[in-house]
Amino acid sequence: MNTYTEAISWIHSRLKHGINLGLARMEWLLEKMGNPEKELKVIHVAGTNGKGSTVTFLRSILNEAGYEVGTFTSPYIETFNERISINGNPVSDADLVKLVRIVKPLTEELEAGELGPPTEFEIITAMAMYYFANIRSVDFTILEVGLGGRFDSTNTVHPLMTIITNIGMDHINILGDTVEKIAFEKAGIIKEGVPLFTGAKQQEAHSVIRAEAEKKHAEVYQLGIDFSVENHESVPGGEKFTYLSRETQYENMKLSLLGRHQTENAAIAVASLMYMKENGLLKLSEKEIRAGLEKAYWPGRMEVLQQRPVVILDGAHNTEGLKAFAATMNNRYEGKNIKMIFAALEDKDLSHMLPLLKTMNAEVYFTQFDFPRAASASKLKEIGKMEDASVEEDWRALLRRMVNELDVEDVLAVTGSLYFISEAKQFLVNLLEEI
Repeated sequence: MNTYTEAISWIHSRLKHGINLGLARMEWLLEKMGNPEKELKVIHVAGTNGKGSTVTFLRSILNEAGYEVGTFTSPYIETFNERISINGNPVSDADLVKLVRIVKPLTEELEAGELGPPTEFEIITAMAMYYFANIRSVDFTILEVGLGGRFDSTNTVHPLMTIITNIGMDHINILGDTVEKIAFEKAGIIKEGVPLFTGAKQQEAHSVIRAEAEKKHAEVYQLGIDFSVENHESVPGGEKFTYLSRETQYENMKLSLLGRHQTENAAIAVASLMYMKENGLLKLSEKEIRAGLEKAYWPGRMEVLQQRPVVILDGAHNTEGLKAFAATMNNRYEGKNIKMIFAALEDKDLSHMLPLLKTMNAEVYFTQFDFPRAASASKLKEIGKMEDASVEEDWRALLRRMVNELDVEDVLAVTGSLYFISEAKQFLVNLLEEI
């Protein structure tokens, strides 16, 4: 294993083992690696949507306070390396090769045993934990759950803090077909005596989460009860709001990320870090919180690539994400001529997602991309029952035509699967530079 290309190729070769939830393989790997997870000060983040943005707010605020912060997130938007980052900077190609050299022989040993082959996600998780503990030491590590929580490979840590951003109907074939079942899987990250901060809104989810927290003697701090977003206002270039808790009121907080839902993710980040401050786990000022929130950047989430005409990328990859996308578009671009390009995976809840496209006054263009679970453009139109929608199989040709035809007051939104957004972003950036 001498080159970055070889390392990435080997990692991706593990995709053939699919999704195989469980902790036994991960625990075996970590033990062989010297249990690096025990050296980390972890904030563990689960949820249906908003995990990546919340991780970004946490990281950005901690960076402003002078802390070194490692983050593990998925999927990637621009480069694979960004899944393992320090202070927002992706792991270097050389360090990634070094990590693969460490984990590859262990993977082969594990695969030959009774536990069977580890998945790609398990391998990357182990690499991230080893990296933050032994190669690039950090003050705090923020781990984003990959799927669910209870049996996710990140759930081998004992964190300082757990966060569940929200609960929505996603991955129902794996996590369950009700809010209660999904909430139970997410609540699996709650640890004995470790406080939980949550943005879950449904009463069914609250009941499950609180029941699990009580079993673990974990305090629960809930958005809308223990802390809240007040006086929200969409402003040019972002959002403005007041953060309110029993002890604190911060007025005119500013975000560069778009959408009311981002103010809620930001509030969860602030509340959890304030708790850590109050319990002597870190030092933090109001000035650092404000600067961290305003500087936070997360690609592919209501990301404005161009202002005139407006071109937006957003990974609205499930029902909850599409609701937030629609609300933000209707709030910010009411009355505008909106053209929307949409692609999705066929195992998503398309029957509930696609009707949400009708809530926006937009010209809809369905497309498809080269990915094993991607839905065809024609299937999206059929399920969505949108006679006026257009179908274009070649997303590159569609983007090129749309960009060239945009009027200065138009809005072009490219949305749907995060995997599609990842493919489309650099192509779209290059197109805009050509004009």
